[in-house]
Amino acid sequence: MASHSHSHATEEKVIPPAQTGAIWKTFWILLILTAIEFIIAFTMHASSLRVAIFAGMTIVKAFYIIGEFMHLKHEVKTLIWMILLPVVFVVWLLTALLYEGGHLY
Repeated sequence: MASHSHSHATEEKVIPPAQTGAIWKTFWILLILTAIEFIIAFTMHASSLRVAIFAGMTIVKAFYIIGEFMHLKHEVKTLIWMILLPVVFVVWLLTALLYEGGHLY
């Protein structure tokens, strides 16, 4: 039998500098928003304002993560609105149900 020796060179994927810059930008933005959330959590007393701030910042972070990591910010605006509008209505419905049920004052 013939002996075949294959030499496999280790291939490393090199990430272009533009992509690493975008990754670091995303990292720093999310880190700053999370740090602000921690500061608010440990400095403010429990109140409706604190809950509203957390909800708002969570929505901002969620949209940023969806836009960056799911590449939605590069899509057509129609697709973005098709995803965004039902989410807004569901959040409105949940808020209305909690308010009517007496859990939100």
